[in-house]
Amino acid sequence: MCGLTGFWDRRAAMAREALARQVERMSDTLERRGPDDSGAWVDEACGIALGFRRLAIVDLSPTGHQPMLSADGRFVVAYNGEVYNFRELRAELEAVGARFRGTSDTEVMVEGFARWGVRPTVERLIGMFAIAAWDRQNRKLHLVRDRLGIKPLYWGRFGSLLLFGSELKALRVHSGWNPEVDRPAAGAFLRFGYVPAPHSIYRGVRKLEPGALLTIAAEGEERIERFWSLPDVVREARTARIAASDDEATDQLESLLKDAVGRRMVADVPLGAFLSGGIDSSTVVALMQAQSDRPVRTFTIGFREPGYNEAEQAKAVAKHLGTDHTELYVEPDHARAVIPHLPDYYDEPFSDSSQIPTFLISELTRRHVTVALSGDGGDELFAGYNRYVWAEVIWRRLGHLPAAARNIVAATLRSLPVRTWDRVFGLVPGSMRPRLAGDKVHKLAGMLALSGPDALYRQLVSQWDAPERLMPDVAESRGLLFDETVAGIVPDFAERMRYIDTLTYLPDDILTKVDRASMAVSLEARVPLLDHRVVAFAWRLPPHMLVRGGMAKFLLRRVLYRYVPRALNERPKMGFGVPIDAWLRGSLRDWAEDLLSERRLRDSGLEPEPILTQWHHHLSGARSVPYPLWAVLMLQAWRQRWMAAA
Repeated sequence: MCGLTGFWDRRAAMAREALARQVERMSDTLERRGPDDSGAWVDEACGIALGFRRLAIVDLSPTGHQPMLSADGRFVVAYNGEVYNFRELRAELEAVGARFRGTSDTEVMVEGFARWGVRPTVERLIGMFAIAAWDRQNRKLHLVRDRLGIKPLYWGRFGSLLLFGSELKALRVHSGWNPEVDRPAAGAFLRFGYVPAPHSIYRGVRKLEPGALLTIAAEGEERIERFWSLPDVVREARTARIAASDDEATDQLESLLKDAVGRRMVADVPLGAFLSGGIDSSTVVALMQAQSDRPVRTFTIGFREPGYNEAEQAKAVAKHLGTDHTELYVEPDHARAVIPHLPDYYDEPFSDSSQIPTFLISELTRRHVTVALSGDGGDELFAGYNRYVWAEVIWRRLGHLPAAARNIVAATLRSLPVRTWDRVFGLVPGSMRPRLAGDKVHKLAGMLALSGPDALYRQLVSQWDAPERLMPDVAESRGLLFDETVAGIVPDFAERMRYIDTLTYLPDDILTKVDRASMAVSLEARVPLLDHRVVAFAWRLPPHMLVRGGMAKFLLRRVLYRYVPRALNERPKMGFGVPIDAWLRGSLRDWAEDLLSERRLRDSGLEPEPILTQWHHHLSGARSVPYPLWAVLMLQAWRQRWMAAA
């Protein structure tokens, strides 16, 4: 796990020393991603420079240094990530005459480029990666991002100048770029709480999308091709559904997951895992322990606030599996102390509040190990989010009703304040009681007036469902969630939600959160459930193997229950969160009111009235709306950190 950056100025006007100084300044901003080593490679004649920061994981010797040249001198590579099948690929290359100096996966990759070509090599890789590869012979730059978007890669063109890197802060320090906010992207951020790809918060800079290979020639021509495509995977899966018994399908999934987990246990540094006690992380840890001859190191953080603590469940799972378990109960002051640093860690506005506990668990884990396996991706692959079940049920039962009738029901639900609904649900047994019940009831009321299931889904995943009220002069950047052709690829509503989440929410929110939080403390996070072979298998599963009898992740649970008693995981799904709602009324109130002052909001180009109305509702307790407010606060905090100086 590392950080890469670089630039290509086709005017070739800089001397070698100036090129090196510039790219070293860029790569120095990525020191947290790679504290163990740094490197730079420049070609004065072409005006190109590659920079690198290394977190040494495999082959800790100098033979793993990057940027790395192929033996024939044709390719130069700077690469962030891990390739888990590099040993098999190395054997293939040795069989056709390749010779290796060290034992790193980087060397296997660069020799693959030299022997097989860039795309044929990338198509063979099992892993997570962001790659910059310069072809010295053909004077072409190749930028590549892994299939699911686990590792980030930004790029932007400004006249004859091309900038690229793992994080936006590396691009910012180049003398040839003057950062400007992309206001349509900011509008999209207010809807989702993240900036959706291919956009970034800056005008002219894009995220390379998952599964994409961008090639730029010396003449400036650019071509983006897909070496892997989820639409293709889904189309193929619809014609090749798994026809097997529950036991046979469980055997197949267990074998595939065991291989995916085992491959990600290869490291020359200490390794462990995040353990929340939920289905996904428990499955990963169980399969790790089954393949380890010593107790696996597992890590959990706990919170003393009711409704936010998973530490007891994690401890029970760890005890059953026999892991070497470490837990830390986080005090509120420690958690809140992370907030001022979030704009530095995330580089662009990002408002998934679980960014805070994700950083804290990464910080705890890094004190003991350098690599941690995570259970991320299980919800998208195996239908774990509540919305996959309830949104479809709601629309099936209510969508056929006349709009007037739905509006009456909505008004009835809204007639009771959020806190009253919370008290009503307080009478429901804890195992059946949803978190933030009152908020969910009011959100349901908003759904009833919608025009169709896709509008319902957009409402469910939106922080602000009408960002134009906050930015009246801007049309938000609209993407996949507004694309009516998606229904042709995925006709089933529940599957369509999973599909869109995998292409948007997973890379732009979940994986971004994990990457930035772990890299902020120089920890490599690996996600075995997102092995692309597991992804393809999950999409071949018929619906009854995903959700059965109201139980999500049916088949994944069957794998887990071969290792962990069912009783240890029988609990409602719990998000990985912190009590932002209470903090905004308490210890964070002064900080929030400063950022939400009418003057600051207007200076940022935001319309104060709808924001301040929600703020006053939240403070009064009339309605708890922490997440829309958190989105505005993170946008304001980001502007304060990054745009004030600019």
